[in-house]
Amino acid sequence: MGPPGTLGQVSGEQQRPTSAPEQDDRAPEDDPFGPYLTLDRRHWAGLAAVRDDLDAGTLRRLRGIGDPTDADEVREVYLPLTELIHLYVARTGALFRDANDFLGLRGRRTPFVIGVAGSVAVGKSTTSRLLQELLRRGPGNPRVDLVTTDGFLFPNARLEELGLAQRKGFPESYDRRALVRFVMDVKSGRPEVTAPVYSHLLYDILPGEQVVVRQPDILIVEGLNVLQPARRRADGTTGLAVSDFFDFSVYVDADDDDVRRWYLERFGRLRDTAFRDPDSYFVRFSEMAEAEAIGLAAGIWDTINGPNLAKNIKPTRGRATAILRKGVDHQVAWVRIRRI
Repeated sequence: MGPPGTLGQVSGEQQRPTSAPEQDDRAPEDDPFGPYLTLDRRHWAGLAAVRDDLDAGTLRRLRGIGDPTDADEVREVYLPLTELIHLYVARTGALFRDANDFLGLRGRRTPFVIGVAGSVAVGKSTTSRLLQELLRRGPGNPRVDLVTTDGFLFPNARLEELGLAQRKGFPESYDRRALVRFVMDVKSGRPEVTAPVYSHLLYDILPGEQVVVRQPDILIVEGLNVLQPARRRADGTTGLAVSDFFDFSVYVDADDDDVRRWYLERFGRLRDTAFRDPDSYFVRFSEMAEAEAIGLAAGIWDTINGPNLAKNIKPTRGRATAILRKGVDHQVAWVRIRRI
């Protein structure tokens, strides 16, 4: 569903415009000395050796609200990506064994950690769930856990104390120390690690609720800011960032105007569905006139989610192992893979 923001991270859906803005979704040419290799969708799709279609019910369960990801997208985009990740998993495992043999160590292999980043409403939650499902079906049927960074947001009361209530979703609204500790503990092979739970219905952390992670083979960490570099301390030194523990990372990308439109569309759908729950934090939006509610959502995007994307999220795109670029139709048009 995407992280919470000032409603910005709840998302929603409106009617799609009758004509979408024209956009060139062709893959850009690579700089021969640049860090990425860019492949158009047709070329990328041809790389998959395995054909593992998801049934319609599974695909519906994994898709976010209003997300048009279909069976073709799974075959042509996510299967090749899954195969590439399995290759990274296998090679990382071989390095683990060889390094341990060299050091004279014995012990269980630590989890392979994948980060998935991108804007609110760009579809990173669907990407994360699809990867989890497809990776589970891979060689050896590995155990794959998925944790979102929403649980590491400061509770609303704490955000109010810090003056951050209108910056929910910005890097400073998360307990970054706790998030880094969580991923570090998982990566180090601790038998059991816990994370807080966030409720999109209540728009807050659930006191006493926890997600328990017990030595998965693969852990997917999804969130807006998971590719953020380490912060510089007052004394000029830097600490650790959660991305320091990633073995592979994915950034889900799209044109800013398209993401804004998808956000408003999803907001409109949520207004007609989830927001009508009397326990929902956002129930008031279902009671407003449509034009007023959509206008408010547009203001939230323009003052919170849009600036957060421009200043904090998009600048981390170049730190990803893989970039999935979506076109105006919300379908992946081309893929960039970091050169090794």
